[in-house]
Amino acid sequence: MIIRECELESIVGARCANIADYLGLHKCKGGLVARSYIIDAKECFLVNEKTREKTQMQKLHESGLFELFMPRKRALFKHHFEVEDYRGGIRKVYDSYAFESQFSEFEIYLIGKGDDRKIYQKMGSHPYSIDGIEGVSFAVWAPTARRVSVVGDFNGWDGRYNQMRPVGVSGIWEIFVPGAKVGQKYKYEILAASNDTPFLKIDPYAVYFEAPPNNSSIIWSLEGYEWGDDQWIKRREQTDWAKAPVSVYEVHLGSWMRVDGDGGRQLSYVEAGEKLSEYCRQMNFTHVEFLPLSEYPFPGSWGYQVTGFYAPTHRYGTPQQFMQMVDTLHKNGIGVIMDWVPAHFPRDSFALAGYDGSCLYEHEDPRLGSNPDWGTLCFNYGRPEVSNFLMGSALAWFDRFHVDGLRVDAVASMLYLNFSRSQWIPNRFGGAENLEAIEFLKHTNDAVHGEFKGALMIAEESTTFEGVTKPTKDGGLGFDFKWNLGWMHDTLDYMKENPVNRKYHHNKITFPSMFQFTEKFMLVYSHDEVVHGKSPMVGKMGCFDWNEKLANLRALYAFMWFWPGKKTLFMGDEIAQSTEWRYDGSVEWHLLDFDVHRAVQSVVRDAAGLYKADRGLAANDFNPDGFKWINADDGNYSVYSFLRFDDDGKTCYAVISNFTPVKRQEYGLGLPFKGKWREVLNTDALCYCGSGAGNCGGVEAGELPMNNLPYGALLTLPPMSTLVLKHEETPL
Repeated sequence: MIIRECELESIVGARCANIADYLGLHKCKGGLVARSYIIDAKECFLVNEKTREKTQMQKLHESGLFELFMPRKRALFKHHFEVEDYRGGIRKVYDSYAFESQFSEFEIYLIGKGDDRKIYQKMGSHPYSIDGIEGVSFAVWAPTARRVSVVGDFNGWDGRYNQMRPVGVSGIWEIFVPGAKVGQKYKYEILAASNDTPFLKIDPYAVYFEAPPNNSSIIWSLEGYEWGDDQWIKRREQTDWAKAPVSVYEVHLGSWMRVDGDGGRQLSYVEAGEKLSEYCRQMNFTHVEFLPLSEYPFPGSWGYQVTGFYAPTHRYGTPQQFMQMVDTLHKNGIGVIMDWVPAHFPRDSFALAGYDGSCLYEHEDPRLGSNPDWGTLCFNYGRPEVSNFLMGSALAWFDRFHVDGLRVDAVASMLYLNFSRSQWIPNRFGGAENLEAIEFLKHTNDAVHGEFKGALMIAEESTTFEGVTKPTKDGGLGFDFKWNLGWMHDTLDYMKENPVNRKYHHNKITFPSMFQFTEKFMLVYSHDEVVHGKSPMVGKMGCFDWNEKLANLRALYAFMWFWPGKKTLFMGDEIAQSTEWRYDGSVEWHLLDFDVHRAVQSVVRDAAGLYKADRGLAANDFNPDGFKWINADDGNYSVYSFLRFDDDGKTCYAVISNFTPVKRQEYGLGLPFKGKWREVLNTDALCYCGSGAGNCGGVEAGELPMNNLPYGALLTLPPMSTLVLKHEETPL
């Protein structure tokens, strides 16, 4: 026996820091030594692949450790092992430690710098064929670990076998396991620096997971899916989304629609792709936004406590079926946005928390590393490998799965060190800004836009942080759009008031126009507004009569679609769902049996259709010259009127909202152009279950100056309604 007893004990006790120094074929004093450590091996032979010479190896330990000393031999040679197991079977086993590292020095440099934009191509598990030998390469970052093994279906989940080797001083551990196959489950067994009890962790870079409670990573190949969305991708790359119609349908996939005839089960990715494509086309939505579909363990988190940042959740199918859903939506002209959560991660012991026995992904100091609002942990954005992990996740969703945008959740909690914290640590300048998180967001936005033309990055940012949608070269964060949560709160606060009292709160609607063009805003009524006792959208309308509530909601949606900015509406809101959203339920599609609920749906469809059809209107969403108040001061009547101009400055819409149940006759309205103004939308029309009041299809603007405009007309304002008038050259 060449190996020392203490070294043998470190191998069979899985305490060896660098197993590759001992296992495999090595030069040694006086010749060569070969060692293998193979599960269920009764006898083992070393086979020279060139000469076919087969030599029996000495068994050093009953668990399967063998050694062979070859005196006077100097040159290493290609080899494999031939093993007889305890059942009498004979099998060929390739030496994991004979394969060279899959990492180049440049890749290690980029990872250490935090800028490897293809990091997901090496980290994690990847089925490979090396020199004709089929297997799987594994790589994980665990810099303070004493030992890391990959354990799984291929080695009896025994950490003594397939111990990984460190890649220099990078903190990365890797191994190629010949014979490991797609579909097999695995985890990493880690021996921490300060604890003698090994523990199991999932693969942070895995693309597929099994269901809780085991949560194992699954070896998976993303090859084989043939995309058919070339035309969509080309169109996306050529589109300036700031000047294009963007109407987003926000969806929680598990509760959007259930299969009634099959026990009320959830839709699969494939089924959802077909049904959502059809519905979004009918409703004139341009994009679907999914609440997070990254892997997560607890359904009640709605996907916002992510454990698999690179993996579509197993709940609705395989990664390829996720691809098929995206592909189907693209073929039908629907873009795909997904919520992405780099702000925090859960404390589940099987996932990222304390990954290698140290605070690896999170800050060690809880004043920096924990989030009191959600009981989760915060990423250490100042650590290059952590920021690279997150940036790589963002890029992988675009690259592997062809998503068109990411809505970044809880950006405000990332930007401020004192966010919801009574105890916090100032930055190096004494301020509350999280400088590392800011740089991470800038770098990630630049990387996404640099790698994927036409990709969208959308911020949920609830403060007045300056420059969220300003380019990074101009000192901004580099997002494309920002959710306008101020507009959302102001409009809903106003709508909650009884119409009799609304005149005292008139500025709730007008105030957002003061900052409307400071950012590229997206108007949003999201899932957060219809849960936790906040009531469904129709319940927020401050009217006593149910029909008036529905009329108010119709008027609000039309107002929303013609207010400047892109749009997002949560599922169920478009049909005036009568109860709060439940993640374990379904949208109340049965309400469409009632005309009044179909009417709300029709207003959303038609308003979104007008916005989508007139691309010049959307082109001015962020242009102050494209918006002008007609009358912002009619608080006594609770009437608001404004103009929207196309990018040509001539095509014009007049939008008038009457948020009281009182019909207004001969209401004077100033208009910029003379001639016919066609009534293209009236939310009180009979087809929307309204009273039918209106202006007989349009009005004629004549020499009647008012509201500081050269022309004017006398209108009938239906009760609780929004009118949209479009100027046309030809007279009535």
